[in-house]
Amino acid sequence: MRGWLQRALTISVALTLAACAGCNQLQQPIRIDGVVWQPDNATVMPRGTWDQLGASELLVQWTAVDGMAFVPGSALPAAPKLPDWERIAKEPWARDVIVGLAGRFDEKAARADIDKLAADSAALARLPTPLHVTGWYFPVEIDPTWAEAPRLGALLAQLPRPLWITVYDSANVGPDALADGLMKWLPPDVGVFFQDGVGVYAREPKIALHYANVLSQRLGKQRVRIIAEAFRPMPGGGFRSATADEIRPQVNLYKGYKVSVFDGPHYLPDALVQQLK
Repeated sequence: MRGWLQRALTISVALTLAACAGCNQLQQPIRIDGVVWQPDNATVMPRGTWDQLGASELLVQWTAVDGMAFVPGSALPAAPKLPDWERIAKEPWARDVIVGLAGRFDEKAARADIDKLAADSAALARLPTPLHVTGWYFPVEIDPTWAEAPRLGALLAQLPRPLWITVYDSANVGPDALADGLMKWLPPDVGVFFQDGVGVYAREPKIALHYANVLSQRLGKQRVRIIAEAFRPMPGGGFRSATADEIRPQVNLYKGYKVSVFDGPHYLPDALVQQLK
């Protein structure tokens, strides 16, 4: 009887400790490396306190979208209101900036127009900027369903380095198949932001981490970063900000990788930052 009681007590203590560990994970602050900003007319003046979570890098999704430029000096028509790039350059969360180039809101339209988008991107990259640019980003996202993605290999040669793209797996082919596809055409000096898919419930964070690990093994750790989706679907359509308890275990699982949150201006308000601190 004493042995049974001792075993029961040991199991009880172990379960309690495991529960406490889970609670601690939910309560611990998160640390991120950067935020993504997808410029639109509603967020043309981005403000936030993302640096309080460690963010010092801004990934700008694009500086021109659907033929409309968010930067001065472009041959494209300018947006109704331009961002204050001088002010953004002084923000603590934008000490380093990866500048997105020309894209489209509609993915199918973007994929059908990659030649024009690459040419516009090359022109945008030549414009002067007050930002501390540490890289460039071509904002046509890649997944295994896009059969013509290999055409990008030659087009990306037109763009400056360091250069980044985004990949995701909408077809759930798995990380090995995803890496196999990229290895066939992706230039070896182009890096990858892996979009984790957690925000659209495509996969759990631990599966997203497995994808990142496989991509790192195949492409090299220095070429792989993670975009953590800070949104969740709403009933009836649209998206909301993820809660602090949803974001914490998601982002904290990715320790060891550079993590940027998508996206700061739309889904990471100051009140949520304070909870995540």
